[in-house]
Amino acid sequence: MHIIRSIDDAKALEGQEVGVSNWVTVDQERIDKFAEATGDFQWIHVDRERAAAELPDGKTIAHGYLTLALIPALTGQFVEVANLTRAMNFGCNKIRFYTMVPVGSRVRGRATVIQARKRAGALHLLSEVRVEVEGEKKPACVAETLGMYFFEESLDEPAVNHG
Repeated sequence: MHIIRSIDDAKALEGQEVGVSNWVTVDQERIDKFAEATGDFQWIHVDRERAAAELPDGKTIAHGYLTLALIPALTGQFVEVANLTRAMNFGCNKIRFYTMVPVGSRVRGRATVIQARKRAGALHLLSEVRVEVEGEKKPACVAETLGMYFFEESLDEPAVNHG
C-alpha cells in the first residue's frame, strides 16, 4: 500500500506503477444495478436471453462506464492519500475501451502515477489506470484520471510541530 501524505510523496511516485488490485467479479447483479442507476438498459447489458442468441460468447457484457466507475474502488486497494479534508474527481483526459467485460469476468486495476503537481492549494494527481480482464491480452479500459486531494494542513505553509 502506497501512502501519500504530501505532494512530495506523490512526486516521488511519478512514472512508477503504484499497484495492482485484487480481482473483482463483474456479475449480472452489478450490471443490472448499474443499468438501474444510470437508466442504460441496452439489451447487450441486461437481456440474458437475447445475449445468449446474438452475442459472440452468448453472455451479457458490462457497460463501459461501469468498468470506468470501478476505478476508485480498485485503486483504493493499493493507494491511500492520508491527512485529507476532502478528495474530488477532477475528470479524465483520455478514456479508451479496448475489450468487452462479459458477465462473470474478473477485472483488476493497475495504476501508474503520471504527474503530481500543486494546484489550487491541493495535490493534483494524474494517473493512468488500466482495468484488466482475467485471461484477456487487451485491457477492458485505459483511462487517464485526475484527482484533487486537499490535505488537512495547507500546502502553502510548513507543518507546525506542536509537540
